[in-house]
Order: sequence, then structure tokens, then C-alpha cells
Amino acid sequence: MHTQTPVPLMLVDDEPHIRLAAGQTLELAGYDVTAFERAEPVLERLTDDWPGVLVTDINLPGMDGLELMKRVQTIDPDLPVILITGHGDISMAVNAIRDGAYDFIEKPFAADLLQDVVRRAVEKRALTLENRTLREELAEQSAPGPRVIGNAPAVSQMRRLVRSVMDAPADILLMGETGTGKDLLARYMHEHSRRRKHNFVAINCGAVPENLIESELFGHEKGAFTDAGARRIGKFEHANGGTLFLDEIESMPMSLQVKLLRVLEERVIERLGSNELIPIDIRVIAASKANLRERAVAGGFREDLYYRLNVVQIDIPSLRERREDIPMLFTHFALIASAQYGREDVPPLSAERLHSLISHDWPGNVRELRNLAERYVLLGEACTFDFDNQPITASSDQWMSLPEQMARFEKLLIHTELGRHGGSISDTLASLAVPRKTLYDKMKKYGLDKSDYKG
Repeated sequence: MHTQTPVPLMLVDDEPHIRLAAGQTLELAGYDVTAFERAEPVLERLTDDWPGVLVTDINLPGMDGLELMKRVQTIDPDLPVILITGHGDISMAVNAIRDGAYDFIEKPFAADLLQDVVRRAVEKRALTLENRTLREELAEQSAPGPRVIGNAPAVSQMRRLVRSVMDAPADILLMGETGTGKDLLARYMHEHSRRRKHNFVAINCGAVPENLIESELFGHEKGAFTDAGARRIGKFEHANGGTLFLDEIESMPMSLQVKLLRVLEERVIERLGSNELIPIDIRVIAASKANLRERAVAGGFREDLYYRLNVVQIDIPSLRERREDIPMLFTHFALIASAQYGREDVPPLSAERLHSLISHDWPGNVRELRNLAERYVLLGEACTFDFDNQPITASSDQWMSLPEQMARFEKLLIHTELGRHGGSISDTLASLAVPRKTLYDKMKKYGLDKSDYKG
């Protein structure tokens, strides 16, 4: 059974009996209360995405409640601050509301009054953060550059993790099968981070000859080796201020892994043929289709480098783990291809073709789906969706019963139509030709909500 995490509250009052009584009142209402007798410790714990509410007395030793409110507003001007006032502080509290306080409560106050004011403030805070998240998502989706498309639970979870570490100083390890879009996700993280004004530099560790990769990464001075006719700036230095993407990191030679570890730990590089240490400010995103932990245990990858890279690991789901996104992705790729090839008369997918897309195991993942969408745009109805001759990997999905397969197809069909019509029930009813009650019953059965599809 899922238990909702209690909303955190901070309570500041220098009078122990008020702190205790108000704290117990709010805890009984289901809040996670942290109480303080002074204001200063509160500021150390606040962030602009803290989901709670601050309740503070005005008269405090040291920093008073009004000054605390002003400091809080510099961290997040939308964070609700509820003031506790004495009888002589009413005019001061009214002025504070004009300055941005959420509300005030006069001592002595009833428990139900405190709970009611806090409840309304918590609802306001939740709505503020939800709207802020929606605005950020809209900005990301409308911004130029790569996008992460999909509403499957695994993709939504990945998107939340990516957003939480987008501007964190930690290096990132992307794990995923071939064709899942590791390079796209790396570019997405760069383009939506504070580093986007600087270079995004990608290098495939498995595509560069071993005798050249060190020069590619670190650069070299003139005369450093036989063919070094001029100084060369390496990938690390070129990415300074931005992002360096190391694809297929598992292919990096062991001898070079030692030097990479040093760069990650010290953030300095040394060109070949030079003794000068050059400081760099980069975010490193490494990607691998292999299990690096297993490689490290087997001696095929440095264990210390693995742990250094694995500060934050983001697992990219395979396409068969997000089948509900297949119609949306196919349509997206088809639209891109139709614009690229100048084809405006792309026929809509039939139910049989849609079922073929959903039933296929997609060993080539998103890359394979994109290639098929391009063929479909070019060939139209002549494009075959027969996957019988393509390699199929072992998957439990292949052994679903007939009722399970029918339920999955039904859910995906409703999901697709809701997405195509922006969550409009009327348009979805028309396209599926089912009674309204039937549609609502099916949506409830499959956990589909029309609000999830509104743009």
C-alpha cells in the first residue's frame, strides 16, 4: 500500500510551551514538523523547491520573524510564511502581509485555526510547485534541440531524475541498450543546463584508434610525436565550461582509464608533450551499453573509475519496457521524416500495423523504430511491418496470454487516441466509436487520466 510522504513544516518560536503545543497540533494533523527556537537554522535548510510551509513567531531572539521572512523570500518568494503575533503586533503583521507573508495568527490561538491556516498554505505551496514544474516542462519541450518524448512510467521517472541533477556538479553515467538514445539524452541534459552556452563535445571511445585517443582527449604540443606538426586542443579542453560526452566508455583502453580518473578527480589536464597543468570546468557524461560493475569485477574496467563515474547513474529504458510510448514516438519520427522528405500524404497507421509495432520486441530500440518510421514515410502502404525475419530477444512479453495481449493493445489504443486529441474526451469517443461510459470505465481500469494529455 502506498503511503504519502508527510508535508514538511518548519516552526519557529522561542517559547517552549507554544513550540511544543503548536508542534503537536500540526503533527496530529499529519505534518512532519521541525521546531526551532531561533530563526537562523531555518535558512540553512531551505531550498527553492522545498515543499513545505514556514510558521514563525515575529518576536524572536537574534533575527526576528520579519527579517526571517525577508531572507526566505530571497530563496523562494513563493514559499508561504505564516506569522505568529502578539496582541501588539497586529498592525505589524498586516504590513507584513502586504510585503508577502501568507497569513498571521494572533496569540493565543485555537488548534483548529492553526491547522486550517496551515492546510490552506500547504495547498497553495503544492499548487505553486506543480505549476512551476509544468512551466519548466513546457519550456523544455518548446526549447530548440533534443527532447525526451514519452509518458511511460519508466520515462517519467528518468525525466524526474534528469531534471534533479541537470545542473548538479556531479558527473553522470548513462546505462542503456544500443539504440535507446544515450547520445540524445546527453545532448538534452547539456542543452537544458546552465552549460548550454558552452560546447557539447562527444567522442566515441570505441571508434577512435587506441594510439590516437589520448591525443584526441588531451591534445598535444607541436613535436610531441612524429606527426605532431602543430599544437592541438583536445576534447577536454574544447569542452571547457560545457559538457564532454564519452560514449561506449567500456571501450576505453585501460591505460587511458588511469588518466581519465585523474582528470575527473583533479579537473586538470596535461597536453601530450607539455608539463603545464590546465584547469578545466566540465561536466562529464559517460555512457555504456555494458554492465560496468561486472566488467570491473572481471578486470575489464578499472573499479576506481567505475565508482568515480557512478556518482549518479541514469538507466535508460529499452523500447520494450515502454511500449505505451511506441505510437507517440512513431508519429513523432514520421512527422520529422515527412518534413525532411517533403511528404505530406503519409497514411495513418491501421490497427493491424499499430498492433505489429506494439507486439515487436525492438532489439534495435528507438533507433530501429525511427528507421521504420522513415521507411513508412517514403514507401507508404508498401512499407512492410513484418518482423518475422528480424532477431527477437528473449522477453517475458512474448509469452503473454491472449487476454493480456488484448488488454495491452486496448490500453495502448486508448492512450494513443487521448494523446492525439490532447485529452479531449469528445474527440476520443468519436475516433474510437464507443459509448462515453465504456470509455470512462476503460480509462479507470487502465489508470488513464485525460489531464495527462493536455498540452
